[in-house]
Amino acid sequence: MKLLKTLLPAAVVSFSALMMPSTFAAQWHMPTPYGDANLPTKIAYGFAEQINEATGGDLDIKVHSGASLMKHPEIPRAVRTGQVQLGEVFIGIMGNTHPIFKHDNIPFLATDYEQAQALWEASKPEIEKQLNKEGMMLLYTVPWPAQSLYSKKPVNSLADIQGTKMRAYSPSTSRLADLMNTTPTTVQVPDIPQAFSTGIIDAMITSPSTGANGQAWDYLSHFNEIKAWIPKNVVVVNKRAFKRLDKKTQQAMLDAAAAAEARGWSEVTAQEAKDTKTLADNGIEVSQPSEQLLNELQAIGVTMTSEWEAESPETLTPVLKAYRGQ
Repeated sequence: MKLLKTLLPAAVVSFSALMMPSTFAAQWHMPTPYGDANLPTKIAYGFAEQINEATGGDLDIKVHSGASLMKHPEIPRAVRTGQVQLGEVFIGIMGNTHPIFKHDNIPFLATDYEQAQALWEASKPEIEKQLNKEGMMLLYTVPWPAQSLYSKKPVNSLADIQGTKMRAYSPSTSRLADLMNTTPTTVQVPDIPQAFSTGIIDAMITSPSTGANGQAWDYLSHFNEIKAWIPKNVVVVNKRAFKRLDKKTQQAMLDAAAAAEARGWSEVTAQEAKDTKTLADNGIEVSQPSEQLLNELQAIGVTMTSEWEAESPETLTPVLKAYRGQ
């Protein structure tokens, strides 16, 4: 009995420590879906390092890159439920939650970085509103290089790719594949090389960074710079976790987030040029789209913009008007 009395307080303390909210822990966990060579992941490491330095190590954010902690589609729910405190996701992957999350996956709505920033500013208030409803708070966003077409053969018109299997990674890219008369096939970034090598997919539209980092020259031969849209990753934090931080730590996180977003927009153009050159240097034929292909894809973009707006006119029409300066 005496031994039990001695052990009981320690057991209670241990159990209490386990039951305490993870937000009080010195270390937070930040899953990201992409590997260390990608610009968004590099920025995530810098973001975590800045917070660690600003708080004197009181808040240490561990970045789990390359979907090593959890798969990409699981990250939004993990942050929302508090399974992890914060995480990075491709915005479009949340498109089934609310159509505003599809805003930067619409082909030819925004095709250069100035347009992409304008579209982001027009969409941001509604993005923050929807994240808030889900118990999350926006920290920062990082743009990807413009999305272009990878294939195993030259593509000068949609007829050249009709009937093939197109990689999809969001609701919008699935719809795009349908409108291109291809078969949408969901494949996440880590699985791309194997998917091409085994014939699961024949083509994809993604950034030059994805191809360069995944050594696309091992499994395909052509990169057509259609530059159809400029998507973004977003880093979100669980609202409860953030509110439990002291004011100084909150400000340190917000300052690091602002620096991360500024770095992303300033470095993306150089990253695009570097990665496109890497593709060419390794034997991939880099080309510009034919007028026919561009016209066909732009027509699909008009269709998808109209369909997107029709999903929630009361929300999306004001966003489009703000973006277009109407």
